Amino acid sequence: MLRGPQLAGLGLLAALWLSPLPGLAAGSMVLHMVLHLGVTAVVPALLAPALPVLRLGPMALVLGAAFEMVVVWAWHLPSLHLWARLSGLGFALEQGSFLAAGLVLWVVVRAAGPFGGAVVLMSVTMHMTLLGALIGLAPRPIWGEICAGHLGLSAMQEQQLAGVLMAGGGGALYLVAALGRLGRAVRGRAEEWA
Repeated sequence: MLRGPQLAGLGLLAALWLSPLPGLAAGSMVLHMVLHLGVTAVVPALLAPALPVLRLGPMALVLGAAFEMVVVWAWHLPSLHLWARLSGLGFALEQGSFLAAGLVLWVVVRAAGPFGGAVVLMSVTMHMTLLGALIGLAPRPIWGEICAGHLGLSAMQEQQLAGVLMAGGGGALYLVAALGRLGRAVRGRAEEWA
């Protein structure tokens, strides 16, 4: 049975995908990043309590976390990113794989237990922050002029702001989730020892 956070997650996903945002994101790297972070990070985190808790071995945990990283990094390669901006099929595959990667990540986090889940989330914090920094600090527009215009910013300004959103916003989302999970684990251990 779905509860408040899960219903909010489904509502947010509907709002993200059914609003004008997808169309606007084709011409704005900043709006693309808002859509990306919503679908990859926020919606799956809200849906996480409804996901199954599986028993996975260490290799499955590593592969699950790596899957999320590969999906996110791959869709920011210039050729795939531009395909998703210019093609309905590319956009659908990008958005579907972003959501799938986020859900797989949370299945892995739940399977890894309190401390292991925090470690997995910290690894995502690091790769999101690194990718955001690479995007924001790149010396030239990575995707050309196609990813700018709706906000009145140049392609370079949009790219820099999108990098800040990914590094600061995306990294912070996963960091807060990791610290929250770690805090609950430590409190649980402290109660065991009391």
